Amino acid sequence: MNLMAAVELVQAPLYETLPRLSAVLAEAIPHRTIAQLSGNCAYSPFLVHGESPGRPGSLVTAADLAALRPLLPSRGNWQGRTRVAGVDVPVLALTSDITGQSALLVVVRTEDTPVPEEHLAPAQLLWDLVTAHRDGLRTEALPGSLAASRAAAAARAAAIAELRDAHGGALTALLGVLRDRALDDTNARTRAVDLAVSALAELRSRAELDQSLAEERAGDAFERLAVSLRRILRARNVRLELGPPGAEEGADRLLPADVTDTALAVVRATVHASLDDQGHGPDGDGEHRVHVGWKVGTDELRATVRDNGPGTLSLGALDARRVTERLAPLGGRVDLDAVPGWGTTVTLEIPLTSPNTPRQDPLTALGARELEVLGQLARGRRNRDIAQDLHISESTVKFHVAKILGKLGVSSRGEAAALVHEWGAA
Repeated sequence: MNLMAAVELVQAPLYETLPRLSAVLAEAIPHRTIAQLSGNCAYSPFLVHGESPGRPGSLVTAADLAALRPLLPSRGNWQGRTRVAGVDVPVLALTSDITGQSALLVVVRTEDTPVPEEHLAPAQLLWDLVTAHRDGLRTEALPGSLAASRAAAAARAAAIAELRDAHGGALTALLGVLRDRALDDTNARTRAVDLAVSALAELRSRAELDQSLAEERAGDAFERLAVSLRRILRARNVRLELGPPGAEEGADRLLPADVTDTALAVVRATVHASLDDQGHGPDGDGEHRVHVGWKVGTDELRATVRDNGPGTLSLGALDARRVTERLAPLGGRVDLDAVPGWGTTVTLEIPLTSPNTPRQDPLTALGARELEVLGQLARGRRNRDIAQDLHISESTVKFHVAKILGKLGVSSRGEAAALVHEWGAA
């Protein structure tokens, strides 16, 4: 395997991963199409690169790939002929067990001869690498990946809704006509009814497949969080108290994957900040208690992290753990209530849907010098360093920072930096 090719795969933007993977595999495994079905992809769970193997206008679908899942182990490969885009073609299918939902890669080949083992093993390792990299992006809920994920999810949902409405309306009308007893040719009518019913069932199954990849039950997501927190706290003298969502708190609600992934990431980061505040860093000791709870409302997921520490936890400590930055792409908010001597309660609120109207770029309110200062601030520079780089006094830098926070409507340097990363001005 070309190690530089592997490095380039990881470094590439998410939308380029599949084309680059196709290029890497092309010499050893000639193919016309490559497709993925992966529940941990931050950009889009189902992607296709290349030409459709079927007739002009035909498409490779998620259902085509899903039909191969029963033929494969949790990690491994399968070779053979199957129907893709309506035609029988030779394929190589690879699965990776890095995540709970096996990531599936399907290569539509140009020849029937089996792929030899010396080519299969590197292909499997490359797919494992891509899957592990994407799972890391998902686990960390990085702002750039979250923004891409939300945009892709919104576009996918709109396309599916339009497709469902169009096909559903057409097929329902067809059924109404064909069930009209005044029509002749009973046999033809019966056959048409069967075809329409099958088409409706297939349409429904494809929508459910996409939903299973892009959404997760709130209760299941909280259980994933609990497992990861127990792992974090296992070796520490910390008591973990959990408030999982019940039926009234929305345990059975299906939530967008970007929302649940962000919730897990920011709660874990907040717990780490809480432990540091209590003195549970590398040299910390003493008893500590952390309570984590979730509640799913009509429009948002609310997570709370409450501790019995000294009550000195600050928003700056959360900014250092990138809590505000991770929440920004989804329009999330953080509220901190610290009572010295009693402890701290952090409330994290994440909207469940995208805003109905486009947001205006908040950075347009800043002047040229303010944008220069903000760019430096977003890179974590101190006032003294900013002053030296821009050849102005440190008091002038403080003045600009105060004006920037006021114009952006934020209360900390971390929130301002998050806006820079969100709107791409860093």
